[in-house]
Amino acid sequence: MTNTKSFTGVLSPVLTPFAPDLSPDTERFVSHCRWLLEQGVSGLAVFGTTSEANSLSVGERMQLLDALVAEGISPDLLMPGTGCCSLTDTVQLTSHAVQNGCGGVLLLPPFYYKAVNEDGLFAHIAEVIERVDDDRLRIYLYHFPAIAVVCYSLDLIERLIKVYPSIVIGLKDSSGDWSNTESVLKQFPGLDVFPGSEVFLLPAMRAGGAGCITATANVNAAAIRNLYDRWQTPEAEMLQGDVSSLRKMIDGYPMIPALKQIIAHFRSDPSWCALRPPLVALSDAQVQSLLADLEQKKFALAA
Repeated sequence: MTNTKSFTGVLSPVLTPFAPDLSPDTERFVSHCRWLLEQGVSGLAVFGTTSEANSLSVGERMQLLDALVAEGISPDLLMPGTGCCSLTDTVQLTSHAVQNGCGGVLLLPPFYYKAVNEDGLFAHIAEVIERVDDDRLRIYLYHFPAIAVVCYSLDLIERLIKVYPSIVIGLKDSSGDWSNTESVLKQFPGLDVFPGSEVFLLPAMRAGGAGCITATANVNAAAIRNLYDRWQTPEAEMLQGDVSSLRKMIDGYPMIPALKQIIAHFRSDPSWCALRPPLVALSDAQVQSLLADLEQKKFALAA
């Protein structure tokens, strides 16, 4: 991580396309990342939940990250997810991100063992930081209780940023609970806080947030970026309503299959529908319903 500039704006957790044999499709992945940057995202949160990251091996994640950098995508725009259940996997991925010059890493807590106390969670994060042992490391904590169950509490966040103030610099809050996001913003005004949905983008910006990291940026990045750019204007409430409406409609379907189906449909590229088990594609009925909902909203994927 060659720079110390923190992320702001709209970041996309990038979908991972797969080949027919379910290996990562590097060409489509790089192309989609370039398109997202053209649409106005400020950064690429590769290998998050939306990326099916926990269905990817350490080697696959490293290969895809290397490909992005080799293809000329600036590493300071990359925030790869590196948090795994395994301490050594987390260290390896985090070190690899640092060595590639990435702008930061998005760190899930170790999520397999559920009945762990905050001393254990702190020890895990501290061990990662000490083993990586690089002043360029910048960590964005990834709080996602619905999936990980293991959480970053306010007390744990405070403890981490007190001991590692120049390393633990931000948090993605995917709790879907505005009261939690608001509490983090109020208690830690120096922390770069990103809600995990554009539904909360306007209130987050008004409360001192840094932007949002949102799955639906994969298909609606330009509109979400427009809201971010104009959050202080009289049109902000209307713009928030528009992006929230689309998000809530997509939330009515399994998120990752729905986003891949949208891209497959508008790019006339059925390869995008591939998912790694245990995730499965939408049923025919779901596809018909989704496309009808999109038509009703007059939605079209930007070229």
